Amino acid sequence: MASWLIPTLKAILPHVSDVVSAVRPAFTRKKAETTTSAGDLLQQQIGELQTAAAQNADHIKELAAQLQSTVAALEQAAALAEVRLRRAVVMCAVAMAISVVSLFVALAALSLR
Repeated sequence: MASWLIPTLKAILPHVSDVVSAVRPAFTRKKAETTTSAGDLLQQQIGELQTAAAQNADHIKELAAQLQSTVAALEQAAALAEVRLRRAVVMCAVAMAISVVSLFVALAALSLR
């Protein structure tokens, strides 16, 4: 057995009950021993599904708003990056032109000596 498996299992096992309780369905299950009628159980399940659908719709709206703000921020950052890139390209062109001029000045100084 791998030497890393035992410490990993010891770290994970205390949290298994929390994970199982979190993923357990939140909806009412049909039980044979319940005395409620099938209609009442069905109405309860429908109500739970409607509540879950409303919560999902709220979460989707919230995620859409977050996504919209994220996209707006990304567009703003992209525009800023484009401006900075243009400025850097212009500065590089100016620096290259100055270096070419200084090269010709140096060559002229050497030839006139």
